[in-house]
Amino acid sequence: MSRVYALIDRDLLQKSQISIEQVASFLQQNRIKIAQYRNKSPKNRDEILNDLEKIRELFSGDLIINDHIEFIDFVDGLHLGQEDLKSINPEPEEAVEIVRERIGKKILGLSTHNLEEILEANSLDLDYIGLGAYRATATKEQVAVAGAKLLDYAKESKHPVAIIGGVRLDDEFGAEISMRVVGSDIIKKIRGSFEQI
Repeated sequence: MSRVYALIDRDLLQKSQISIEQVASFLQQNRIKIAQYRNKSPKNRDEILNDLEKIRELFSGDLIINDHIEFIDFVDGLHLGQEDLKSINPEPEEAVEIVRERIGKKILGLSTHNLEEILEANSLDLDYIGLGAYRATATKEQVAVAGAKLLDYAKESKHPVAIIGGVRLDDEFGAEISMRVVGSDIIKKIRGSFEQI
């Protein structure tokens, strides 16, 4: 069975009135081993560093940062989108080489959305690919939902696949999916635990 890869989305946490400490504690209590911190509209460097420090205090799993390579010294890995990779260098292999020079052996993931991007990713020095969107999601507003056909695409990947987009904690997938990226459903579980108190 695929493992949970938690998504800690700063904007979603603020909208949901859930703190970084609450989500990090939930991940630790539920023995989740990997999480990605995403802050698409950082107010400043201090906000990101403060969040990463809080997560590190409460969560012992691997911590990945989305996009912000400048914070790689504070985390276990980096996740990049297709556009972010191209902004480093238009040639994907060269872009990944540049990233690898900066992050070394740390975890490197890349977003993919279709078969063409998966096949291109197969030749890159990655640790996993993100593949989505599986369903509509609250963490991204404008997203193309591909649904179950992603499961067929995943079979073509030479890298472990983390399926993303409206994925729930109780979703089950076949061997082609290594990780379930869960964001909104974790927020729902945390809010539900407050309502029971």
